[in-house]
Amino acid sequence: MFVIYPVLYSVGFSFTKFQGFGNPEFIGFDNYLTLGDDPFFWQSLQNTLVILVVGVGLLVPLSFGLALLLRHRIPGGGGLRALVFGPAIIAPILVGLIWVFILDPKIGLLNRILTAAGLEPVPWIGGDTLTPYAVSLVFIWSSIGFAMTIFYAGLQLLPADVMEASAIDGASGWQRLRFVTIPMMRETFAIVTILLITNVFKIFELVYMLTGGGPVHRSETLVSYMYFVTFTNQQYGLGMAIAVIVTLLGAIVSVAYLALSRERRTA
Repeated sequence: MFVIYPVLYSVGFSFTKFQGFGNPEFIGFDNYLTLGDDPFFWQSLQNTLVILVVGVGLLVPLSFGLALLLRHRIPGGGGLRALVFGPAIIAPILVGLIWVFILDPKIGLLNRILTAAGLEPVPWIGGDTLTPYAVSLVFIWSSIGFAMTIFYAGLQLLPADVMEASAIDGASGWQRLRFVTIPMMRETFAIVTILLITNVFKIFELVYMLTGGGPVHRSETLVSYMYFVTFTNQQYGLGMAIAVIVTLLGAIVSVAYLALSRERRTA
């Protein structure tokens, strides 16, 4: 009830024209047609897809590799696990604020280092091309501990007798990883990937703090642009249309990934 009703309510509002007062006016698919002609919407969609591909594409192998490393008993392993997981418990708004002081073209630490080295400053955020990649970097930093923890828990649950049997049979470390560990971790890979996909489609605070969506909406994600349309422009029906599209895209990508992973499993 607490999930279905808000979803249906948003879908219903996406077919209306409503500015926060008076009665909603039913306009059919006009909001969706408006989005089809809106270059800022397509820019926000492109940025979101870049973050999805770069962020998730790097996070999954990096977090799994960290989990493999920390699975072994190494000096300071407990402290290292806590250090890696730390960013995951920081509020996203604070994560964005931290990285503003690193990536900002004028006051950021990175450009100060470049300037001190005699190099030209780089518009890491707020420019035409690098912003979605910078947001991907921040997303990776803030999420790698979360993903690593799930992989670490999955590795701890692997049956020791299977691993020992493969070692006795003469399998090398790489062979055990490729033919034993990864196949047995497929469900964990699916869980981590789906969670990261849904998190990408919810990115708002990072963009809000890093660039505010600017300049001229060039760094918007779908959710940040939805916020602008809904609460700044007070176009509630249009904002709900974006929300419906975000939900559908997240569901489609997640289902497609699950279908692909299931097909690989049965192949």
